[in-house]
Amino acid sequence: MYSNEWQPTASLTNLRQRAELFKSIRHFFDQRNVMEVDTQILSHCAVSDPFIDSLSVEYRPHPNAEGQFLHLQTSPEYAMKRLLASGSGDIYQLGKVFRNGEVGRRHNPEFTMLEWYRLGFSLEDLMDEVEDLVKTQIADLPWRRVSYRELFIDVLQLDPFTASLQELQYACRQQVEASFDDDDRDTWLNLLMSHIIEPQLTGAVFVHSYPPSQAALACVHPDSTGAQVSERFELYLDGLELANGYHELANPQEQSQRLTADQQQRALLGLPQRPLERRLVKALEHGLPECSGVALGVDRLLMRMLKAESIAEVIPFGFERA
Repeated sequence: MYSNEWQPTASLTNLRQRAELFKSIRHFFDQRNVMEVDTQILSHCAVSDPFIDSLSVEYRPHPNAEGQFLHLQTSPEYAMKRLLASGSGDIYQLGKVFRNGEVGRRHNPEFTMLEWYRLGFSLEDLMDEVEDLVKTQIADLPWRRVSYRELFIDVLQLDPFTASLQELQYACRQQVEASFDDDDRDTWLNLLMSHIIEPQLTGAVFVHSYPPSQAALACVHPDSTGAQVSERFELYLDGLELANGYHELANPQEQSQRLTADQQQRALLGLPQRPLERRLVKALEHGLPECSGVALGVDRLLMRMLKAESIAEVIPFGFERA
């Protein structure tokens, strides 16, 4: 054991900047009359997304009792939507979330997320507000907005909506080591995006209008060409994924179908079956107001502000010293 392992991984200067960032975020939303909420970290249910793994803990009413597994939130989304359906109005949350298996230069299994929901906002309105927030911290970024299709055509000369599976595989294998076989188009689209396109993004770039298969919890609508696209955006700062926003799905039947489809996909991938958040469906049945919402990685924003190379430089104790 090394003698300095008790010390923080971030400098005190960076931690002071972190405190100022938290203060600034709260001021930003206070000025816009958005209420701060503080939902539970432990839940009886887990996220359905097959590509996000929950961390689980065991609760016992007393030490010798039979344990009950609960799940640490990977996002406060489900709980916040239950509040929205209850009439909370515009809300935001700044707090800890947890994701299993995510450790690296840009990842820590415990990290800080800012998530907020705005009633009556279109996706364009929400992009405007995200841009306003980021500009309070980083003033010198060039900004642009581009559709998912335009980005693929510009960088790869490939239309992600009409290209065949074989064309996607070929384009990927030209530049990425991918000797495996997979019949899921999104596997190859995600590899092309993460390994080839994202590293080429400079400045602040909103990517919007994703394929419906990547809709997550977003609404889907036809674009100007008649193709179905999800009302979703991601914001990148110099290739670093910072925020993920949606025009929120309010249809309870569609929500239930997507949860079930996620569970089936988890089974096909040999992943653990987690208890699904059916209370979210009940909340939508009660009525979710028309709204858009976004989740933003606060640690990553601070990384970009301070030009840090590792997330450990901007959090008090990185994973190895937690």
